[in-house]
Amino acid sequence: MPKQLVIDYEKCVGCRTCEMACSIQHEKAISPSQSRISIVKWDMEGQGIPITCAQCESAPCASICPVGAISRDQSLRTVTIDYERCIGCRMCIAVCPFGAMAFDNTHNRVFKCDLCDGDPLCVRFCVYGALRYAEVAEHRGTKQRRAAEKLREVVSTKRPGLLSGAS
Repeated sequence: MPKQLVIDYEKCVGCRTCEMACSIQHEKAISPSQSRISIVKWDMEGQGIPITCAQCESAPCASICPVGAISRDQSLRTVTIDYERCIGCRMCIAVCPFGAMAFDNTHNRVFKCDLCDGDPLCVRFCVYGALRYAEVAEHRGTKQRRAAEKLREVVSTKRPGLLSGAS
């Protein structure tokens, strides 16, 4: 059964250890801007919200890629990027519903979570248990909706009016 990154938004304290582990794994340097997971953080509340690729079943990033550089790896069921084909157009960044894709100006290409080929380092370094790599126990669409609803709940609780456009 395929696995995916499961996020418990209530457990994340925003320590950013996952960002550091990820950037070391992929870039061999501590560089949160090069991490495949990013934390939206509210320091006063001690709250963080991890943002990473949800490995969407519909994968709008793959659908819009003009050169077919984004596809689904059938063995891990992850959405992957073929960096040899990526032309750096950034269309996938624009359509990602979770804001989980980023651009690497050094290499002129996009990047996102690749689940570390089935052994996500961020999970091993998350001492608060906010990240888990677990079997997909329910339909991904349902899980994505629940994650989005939970994210909305956390954001609206911490910053009332933020999602309604009020300041």
